[in-house]
Amino acid sequence: MIFAKKSLGQNFLIDSNIVKKILNQVKIFNKHIVEIGPGNGALTNEIIKRKPKSLVLIEKDTELAKKLVDKYKNEKFIKIYNSDILKFDLEEKVKSNSIIFGNLPYNISSQILVKILKFEKWPPYFSNLIFMFQKELSEKIIGPFKSKHYGRLSILTNLRLKLLNKFLVSNNCFFPKPKVTSCVLHFEPKINLKIKIKNINNLEKVTNKLFSNKRKMIKKNLEKLLGKKKIKYIEDINLNSRPSELEPKIYYKITEIFESG
Repeated sequence: MIFAKKSLGQNFLIDSNIVKKILNQVKIFNKHIVEIGPGNGALTNEIIKRKPKSLVLIEKDTELAKKLVDKYKNEKFIKIYNSDILKFDLEEKVKSNSIIFGNLPYNISSQILVKILKFEKWPPYFSNLIFMFQKELSEKIIGPFKSKHYGRLSILTNLRLKLLNKFLVSNNCFFPKPKVTSCVLHFEPKINLKIKIKNINNLEKVTNKLFSNKRKMIKKNLEKLLGKKKIKYIEDINLNSRPSELEPKIYYKITEIFESG
């Protein structure tokens, strides 16, 4: 028997109804599937029943990875990597029209999402992204403009992903039982991006700078980023605004100007 490791943020999904609800978001038959953090295989077993074309499993826990290798050693369509997802070249492993699943460790889930948002090729090869997050984090990821959850992460996510569905998952569906409720978010990548940002890392720099003083007006930080002369190129901006009072499209415009040098 393998016990969950607190250091790896492990909470194993044990509710078969939730497993099916997650997988029922998409059609898996004959598709390329990637699963991040398969753990003891709750999702994996059900994915295999639905006959994907290929299945890539990425598991950091060496003990669990060995167990998965032993269990699926005769399945040629499955590849298992005992690797830290944050150091793993995920983009290179994602095949055309792939679906990515993940019951993510709470302690690194935002980092995993940002890693995917920063894929060099966009539109990416994946068609669907279905992740389980801590409820509190999920609210920050999809926080709409003018909501208390709106911020840097939602601005980054909104640039490249479209939310298709979401649903809550009780802490009773896991072992060991976490103290918090979880939330599944189902995204698809935005294909026809009208925004001309060259590098999403620059959007991250802009949002980090402006949100560094959430309660202060943006004027001083914006002048440091762009210089006084370039601010005039931003339409419909009130320099006395606070960071949370600017729509995502304003941040994208600021980033475009920032990139213009």
